[in-house]
Amino acid sequence: MKRTLLASVAASVLLAGPALAETITVGITQNNVGVDSYQTTYEKAFIEAAEADPGVEAVVLDAGGDVARQIGQMQDLIQKEVDVIVIWPTNGQAVVPIVRQAHQKGIPVVVTNSQIADAGQEFIAAFSGPNNIIQGQYSAQMMCDALDGKGQIVQIAGQPGYTTAIERQKGFEDELAKACPDVTILETQPGDWNREKSQRVMENFLTKYDTIDGVYSGDDNMGVGALNAAKAANRADGVIFIGATNFAVGYEAMGRGEYYGSVYQSPVEDAKNALATAKAVVAGEDVPKLNYFDTPKITQDNMKDFDKPVF
Repeated sequence: MKRTLLASVAASVLLAGPALAETITVGITQNNVGVDSYQTTYEKAFIEAAEADPGVEAVVLDAGGDVARQIGQMQDLIQKEVDVIVIWPTNGQAVVPIVRQAHQKGIPVVVTNSQIADAGQEFIAAFSGPNNIIQGQYSAQMMCDALDGKGQIVQIAGQPGYTTAIERQKGFEDELAKACPDVTILETQPGDWNREKSQRVMENFLTKYDTIDGVYSGDDNMGVGALNAAKAANRADGVIFIGATNFAVGYEAMGRGEYYGSVYQSPVEDAKNALATAKAVVAGEDVPKLNYFDTPKITQDNMKDFDKPVF
């Protein structure tokens, strides 16, 4: 049987149909739909879940990666007096003041996918998403195993200032130093969640370093960009490629034996979990502050236990 990931909130939070006296309005402002297939699939799943629920009206916005635009969207949602706001932060620190403003206006805020900065934790009702620190740790453990504890690697991180990128990098680096100190990170550069930019970053790494034993990327979209660069330079053989969110292209590359492993994360479950959490908050349910869902390791050895990602 294929493994299906279920949001942890489903086990602990009622979806609150009868508990809501009337239709609620859920406003969501997302990070940057279209920058990668994960966020595009997330948006589609969120809209479908909201449209299928007669108790929900959704106002769906996208910041396009612009923190100023996201702050403006938050202000609009506050002025509309929506019942709850879901935010996928473009920058976990910069959005703290506007999240505090929503809190002061009595509008609960659910942070989705990427955490807000510590200074904003007191102003949110809940976080819904993956544990990015653990994802980074899992990727480091796979790298240690694949390299047998020794080697030189490069790292392609996500967008600078973006909490998911920061946490995955921290989880990876801390775990790598602890689990296999003889694996050295030669250099880290941002790939901005973009495959083409990550390919250029990897091209520069290949020019600069004669020996690269492994590549860690903050997600498979960037990881496959790095793989493509290495293949074009005829240097992919023997290099271990590991990501932190398994995309369809990463899954396919694993099937070809070109990509070692990643972390399995469903954008559909991510979106459904966020909406369920938002509804439960409005219904007054006792919602855990951190609603993490399971994101296990996936490698060439166990990939048949998982469905191919839809993004």
